[in-house]
Amino acid sequence: MVQKEMDVMKDVDLKRYMGRWYEIASFPSRFQPKNGANTRATYTLRDERTVNVLNETWVDGKRGFIEGTAVKANPDSDEAKLKVKFYVPPFMPVIPVVGDYWVLYLDHDYHHALIGQPSRNYLWILCRQNHLDEEIYNQLVEKAKEQGYDVSKLRRTTHTDPPPEGDEGPKDTKGIWWIKSIFGK
Repeated sequence: MVQKEMDVMKDVDLKRYMGRWYEIASFPSRFQPKNGANTRATYTLRDERTVNVLNETWVDGKRGFIEGTAVKANPDSDEAKLKVKFYVPPFMPVIPVVGDYWVLYLDHDYHHALIGQPSRNYLWILCRQNHLDEEIYNQLVEKAKEQGYDVSKLRRTTHTDPPPEGDEGPKDTKGIWWIKSIFGK
């Protein structure tokens, strides 16, 4: 079955998009721990074209994180298609891993977003808070379905109330979560 081309947001104000986003739900990924909680991403504008990316999650009380960068996939396009690059493993960054980060939906207040990529193997529902109104969540799930995603794969992310601030808690300095993820744990 041939899937239609994805609709991607246009004219996203990168400066407004910067800051912290909480993962509300996502497709399971081998690059994220299965039992991660309080998963979030923090974006910081490095310059006009480059965004610093900090992805964090807590596993068994320890903060795991990976840092990377993102740039517009096509600087001449008004579409919100970014290329993200991380170096793995995070505890000894040597191998570049590049992926697509497409903003499929973003509300006008920059409060919640639907993020995907062309293969439809990855999907994230993000919010500025660590919780999202159920009605809005269902609307985002419906938008993902309209884009050709198998939304039955979506898994809600566990969050504590209040969420950790800063980089609280002991760090996973050995990258144990990343090693476990290679083996599907």
